Amino acid sequence: MNITTEQLKHICPRQSTKVLDKYTPYLNKYFIKYEINTLLRIQHFLAQIAVESEEFVYTKECASGRAYEGRKDLGNINSGDGVKFKGRGLIQITGRLNYIAISKFIFNDERLLDHPELLETPEYATVSAIWYWHTRNLNKYADEDNIKVITHLINGGYNGLEDREMFLAKAKEVIK
Repeated sequence: MNITTEQLKHICPRQSTKVLDKYTPYLNKYFIKYEINTLLRIQHFLAQIAVESEEFVYTKECASGRAYEGRKDLGNINSGDGVKFKGRGLIQITGRLNYIAISKFIFNDERLLDHPELLETPEYATVSAIWYWHTRNLNKYADEDNIKVITHLINGGYNGLEDREMFLAKAKEVIK
């Protein structure tokens, strides 16, 4: 099942068609590869990334990343790691350890340590979000139509739950 730019535009009306056109082929490519391949899975994934990226506006965290300095749980062991490995992608991937893991997933090496900005590009912003979704087995909760569990596993809480529910409703209107 492929999605269209027009469907994305219905879900994320604030974003331009030109920008959404850049994401559509990568969403379709990686949906197939990582089994985001049912209505509920696609709908839930799009609802979550609509909130996390503010409708495909941000693929880099607006904050400086200094709050992540010295966070050993994120693998930020070197001075400057917090800033260098701040949140990027359609789901904000944060911390040296996550950058290493996703770099190995995408490239089979650690190139993101030298080029973290790659996660800001449409392809790698998309695949990083799919990596996050896949490694946390979120298809299972999408199959159950359980937005609260998905939100908690992505967000660590329920921040933006009402927005996520609104985007999910929009996705369910247009992706049938």
